[in-house]
Parts: sequence; structure tokens; C-alpha cells
Amino acid sequence: MAKDSVEVLIEGGTATPGPPLGPAIGPFGINMMKAVEEINNKSADFKGMKVPVKIIIDSSTKDFEIEIGTPPTTALIMDELKIEKGSQDPGLDKVADLSVEQALKIARMKFDSLLSNDYKHGAKEIMGTCVSMGISVDGKDPRDAQKAVDAGEYDDILVE
Repeated sequence: MAKDSVEVLIEGGTATPGPPLGPAIGPFGINMMKAVEEINNKSADFKGMKVPVKIIIDSSTKDFEIEIGTPPTTALIMDELKIEKGSQDPGLDKVADLSVEQALKIARMKFDSLLSNDYKHGAKEIMGTCVSMGISVDGKDPRDAQKAVDAGEYDDILVE
């Protein structure tokens, strides 16, 4: 009972039998339409965002299992702020402002794949991603916002 796995990045809720999915799973001989339908059902919540999809295939029975990951942190931030892309020059240009509440919301969505042990530090990880995207946090440089979190300024917001 050999198991193979295929990982692809697909826009949530819009998988098709074409590339990148079709060529990746076609050689395994599984029911393509059934796989596409299941992926679309499981990823519907992430419409408009790229999500990692893992397809685990039992090569002897042609049965498969679909696992949907969470979108990249940058995609969640851009979706939350309704922006198309980050800054071309993150050191100089700030394209948007993320509130600490929004950082916490994203940290809760990504918590299983973050390195943090609690939401407070998860929110700090999200703020760290904002540095490279040219996004300020609560009107401050994200690094200053992280220091403010450490100083306890946002403890009322970042309670478990």
C-alpha cells in the first residue's frame, strides 16, 4: 500500500483539471473531477487567495485524501487590508496600516503553522511579515509595534 503525495498551490475554490493540478495528479490515475470538486469544497473559504493543497494518493486503490493548508501570511495580510500587493520599496513606502486587532485575527487563522506558543507572540510574527511588505502597524514601524507589544501596551487586546 504505497502512498504518494502531491503538493500544489491553487486559488481557493477555483481548482480546475488543468494546470497546475491536472498535470500533477493525472499520472496517478485518480478520479480527476472528484478530486477537483473536493478541493473546491474544502478551499471555498479562501476564495481569491492562493492555498497550499496536499493530495495523498494510495497508488494501489486509487483512493485519495485532500489536505488544505492555510494561505501564506502575506496573502492573509493583503486580503485583510484589501490591497493588491506590498510595497516596491518597503523601507520607504508604506502601502497600508494593519491594526493590532487585525494582526491578532491573522495570527489566530495561521496559529497552527506559526512558531509561536501563544497569540501574543503570533501577532508579533505577523507584524514581522509587515516589515518586508511595507505595511505599518497601528501607524508605527512594525518593529516599534513589536516593542510596544513586549512593553505591554497592547495587553488588553492580546489576551488569550
